[in-house]
Amino acid sequence: MASQVPGGGNVAVSESGKPMVTRIPIIGIGPDGLAGISPRSRELLQQAEVVFGSEGALRLLPELEAERVVIGSDLPGVVERMRSFLGRRNMAIVAHGDPLFYGTARYFCEKLGPDTFEVIPHVSSMQLAFARIKQSWEEAYLTDVSTRPLEEIIDKIRTAETVGLFTSEEISPSRIARELLARGIDYFTVWVCENLGGKDERITHGELAEIRDLSFHPLNIMILKRHPGRPDKPRKGVRLRRFGNPDDVFAQTLPKSGLITQAEVRAVALSQLDLHSGDVFWDVGAGSGSVAIEAAGLVFPGPSYAIEQDAADYHLIVANAETFGVTNVRPVFGTAPEVFAKLPPPDAIFVGGNGGEVARLLEACYAALRPGGRLVTNVGTLEMISATYQVLKRLGGRVEVVLMNLARGVEQLESLRFEAVNPTVLLRIEKT
Repeated sequence: MASQVPGGGNVAVSESGKPMVTRIPIIGIGPDGLAGISPRSRELLQQAEVVFGSEGALRLLPELEAERVVIGSDLPGVVERMRSFLGRRNMAIVAHGDPLFYGTARYFCEKLGPDTFEVIPHVSSMQLAFARIKQSWEEAYLTDVSTRPLEEIIDKIRTAETVGLFTSEEISPSRIARELLARGIDYFTVWVCENLGGKDERITHGELAEIRDLSFHPLNIMILKRHPGRPDKPRKGVRLRRFGNPDDVFAQTLPKSGLITQAEVRAVALSQLDLHSGDVFWDVGAGSGSVAIEAAGLVFPGPSYAIEQDAADYHLIVANAETFGVTNVRPVFGTAPEVFAKLPPPDAIFVGGNGGEVARLLEACYAALRPGGRLVTNVGTLEMISATYQVLKRLGGRVEVVLMNLARGVEQLESLRFEAVNPTVLLRIEKT
């Protein structure tokens, strides 16, 4: 229905006679409720006839006289309720902090269309927690424990430097600490930030073992910071593949964990290397040894040499080879190409982490190859692609080049989105 206003225009009104709000406001609030939001947000909430929100968020707004609809686990049902009120009743949605930051606002926008809503954020409790402990959250792994399986979250924590978690009553900071310690993941310092912004705000700081038996208010943020120099604890209890194993199965040294040859790239590279039983294989710049270890299963009983000049990574190669139970991996501590003279001529070489001396290293690798041998390298920057291609072209003539753009599926609420992996290029030549 519509009513006349001065100037001859029409303004839609709700069933109760109130002017209709053009878009449904999704308003972020803090622990102080109405007192901590802008006058406009306060006006929108007071004008609303129906307010949607979690039990905790609605509890912070005792002054509102509107009908309250709790947002629980039945999100499709909530969407249908909203849809039935469109054009008839003024609605508002309240959420803790920033509604688009691990909130349900994204889900509602996907289902009813972004033009249906106006998002008015408050300071995120996660942002406030990191500010309280004076730590950066730019590279942190952030998630809500209620939106994904705990085992998946623990695997992400295993390889992270910094972690921020929205916990829940069921999956509390104490339980998370116990689950991590049970898996040997004991290398994090912890902060638990409770009731941020409220009168009873409290921050607990300690080691995982110190908080595993403590109790916390359900409204909290848990932050974990890795101890300096501690390597990842490789994932146990999973069936290991012959090649293309998940990256987090391998122990890695931080901050290098993101530099491992990704599982999908590793699988394609091993295919290009065309390895056979009895071959001699070199992995030059082996890092954590992922390529050398998976190659070992393909060349057995031939040797797979993992050449690495970093002492910490060398020891990780030894540990990872033990985890995989491969006995034909030969870790070599030293600088390439100086160590090549001590090794048997290879049938195939994989070059990773070739740095700035690309020409010298690739020339030495090509010279060491047996006739018919294969050389494969992967690079990730435009400068290195060009430099590597020119060297290989000069050495072997025909160069096979493959650009790999990967994206891995990630579930978020009821949706599937894709998380991009940094592009990489594989280059391959054969020695005639």
